Amino acid sequence: MKKMNASLERVFMRVFIVSIVLTGLVYSQGVTTAGVNGKITDADGNVLVGANVIAKHLPTGRVYGASTMTDGYYYIPNMKIGGPYVLTVSYIGYSEQKAEDVFLALNVEKTQNFTLQVEAMEMGSVVVTAEHSEINANRTGSKTSINSEQIATLPTISRGTKDFTRMTPESDGNSFGGRNNLYNNFSLDGSIFNNPFGLDYAVPGGQTDAQPVSLDAIEQVQVSIAPFDVREGGFTGAGVNAVTKSGTNEFQASVYHYLRNESMVGTKVGDADVENLDFSTNQSGISLGGPIIKDKLFYFVNIEAERRDQLAHSFIADDGSTGANVTSVSADSIALVQARLREYWGYEPGEYQGYNHETFNNKLLAKIDWNINESHNLTFRYNYLDSWKDILPHPEAIIGRGPTSYRLPFENSSYRIFNKINSYVAELHSRFSNKLANKLLVGYTMFRDEREPKSVGWPVVDIFDGSGNLAISMGSEMFSTHNRLYQDVFQFTDNLTYYMDKHTLTAGVNLEVLQFDNSFNLFYYPWYFRTS
Repeated sequence: MKKMNASLERVFMRVFIVSIVLTGLVYSQGVTTAGVNGKITDADGNVLVGANVIAKHLPTGRVYGASTMTDGYYYIPNMKIGGPYVLTVSYIGYSEQKAEDVFLALNVEKTQNFTLQVEAMEMGSVVVTAEHSEINANRTGSKTSINSEQIATLPTISRGTKDFTRMTPESDGNSFGGRNNLYNNFSLDGSIFNNPFGLDYAVPGGQTDAQPVSLDAIEQVQVSIAPFDVREGGFTGAGVNAVTKSGTNEFQASVYHYLRNESMVGTKVGDADVENLDFSTNQSGISLGGPIIKDKLFYFVNIEAERRDQLAHSFIADDGSTGANVTSVSADSIALVQARLREYWGYEPGEYQGYNHETFNNKLLAKIDWNINESHNLTFRYNYLDSWKDILPHPEAIIGRGPTSYRLPFENSSYRIFNKINSYVAELHSRFSNKLANKLLVGYTMFRDEREPKSVGWPVVDIFDGSGNLAISMGSEMFSTHNRLYQDVFQFTDNLTYYMDKHTLTAGVNLEVLQFDNSFNLFYYPWYFRTS
């Protein structure tokens, strides 16, 4: 038995030594560089975000660069081993600092921290140069254009146009020039695509967090702040126009799927640990474009589906646990209420914590381009959106019934909101001569927004605690019974343009017919019951 154990021990030792040797060989073959990292702070220990770090390898003159992140750390990977290096850190308003004779070892990340001192600075003069010329025809007001290459390469989380319109210097993506986003004018292929009623969101589909048109169907986006063109107007913030893709003589197709969940999100903000809530987002789509008749008739189609599932809220009843998300609502009390509703009243209130809400949307865009002849081109576009989202009870209105540190609503006190769009647009471009051209656009869009309480036919029931706070809420969401908004928008636009030698004359007509059908019923009968 001892001999067997000794033999096994020798075998294991040999395997262990071979593993170490192989590991060393793998590292020697796979890693040939080093790295530098560190933290940049001021004299008071505050992190400096965006500080510039330059590392110069003196023997070769090779330069590496990085800037500090929101936590003040920088990281320069894949650096040439050896040295000496000179590390230089600079930040506006602070004295430049250097670290000399820095040597790097293979596959070792050297930590080099810096503390910068405030420097009194004298700002240099600002020189403004202007061209001495007549009015330039290319200067047509403050505009920002985002082309297809930028849309395809710039990062986006929401996969919505606001991730790109924020490139406008006067904007944060929604507000332009400090104006409320309801004062913007949003258009799709030149046709009206606002929320005409002006309720909650400026763009249709916003109530359900749905992008009305897939980003994969957008060719370009333009933002106009102060346009000179008479055809652009109807806003005091900005005009945002998205142009959709068209088919060409070359068949093109794309298939995509985007996935995000809680494992892709960090759990630390500065030095604070943050709970990573359960959620998942899946977005899938397909785009097809090509010729029906070469040089004559073309098509483009995009279909996309998005599904989201996330924790409705993070509050929990008081069961003896500690934390910022623990409410003052007793776990035993709310469990008794839940059991009473189920067993005596036969009503299913749902859960009061740990339940998820869903978001759903399907969208379609179909486009036909017809080159009728050399003088006329006709485009027809149809887009469709079917979306809904689960929403918690209103957190403030009439006492408020959303979850707080002292209140928990049952799951079926939530409601589901629906946004549906059907939009048809036809556009005819005509060139009658070298000096005369016309653009005719006809569009019709139907917006259908509705709500559906999850507890249809059950009254709103509130239970207050001893401090007078609404602690437990159940039943139908009081603002959502038969709450609906139907909108129909008809647009007719015709612009005739005449080109003179040095001037352009434009005359046209624009007709918009808006029709609304709005229902909002709120019946509130307070009944108070007090128990000892």
